[in-house]
Amino acid sequence: MAKININDVRAFVPASNFAASKAFYVALGWNLQWSDERLALMEVADKRFYLQNYYEKTWADNFVLFVAVDDAQACFERVSELIESKQFPGVRATPPKLEPFGAKVTYVWDPSGVLLQFAQWTRD
Repeated sequence: MAKININDVRAFVPASNFAASKAFYVALGWNLQWSDERLALMEVADKRFYLQNYYEKTWADNFVLFVAVDDAQACFERVSELIESKQFPGVRATPPKLEPFGAKVTYVWDPSGVLLQFAQWTRD
């Protein structure tokens, strides 16, 4: 069997309100690299995903984007600021929680209900 060289992997994240979701991710620190009416390429620290102007509730409610970070508490504080600003209705977050798989995780639900896990590794 031939070896496949993989150069990148990108998820397609659903958005019920495309403009609000783009603004949310930019407010979190992602850079909008490119956008048209259907897709937006979001990037942070050379990591990318596509935000798409497409939404199905059952899919969005079951979609998870895992993001490894240096400081889960700082992520929680940043998202809490955004929640308090009332700019992004529906966004919610939980304080960091130590999970059995070896990470402290802040759980965040974006404006479309997509779950983001901001995970700080506590062991290798």
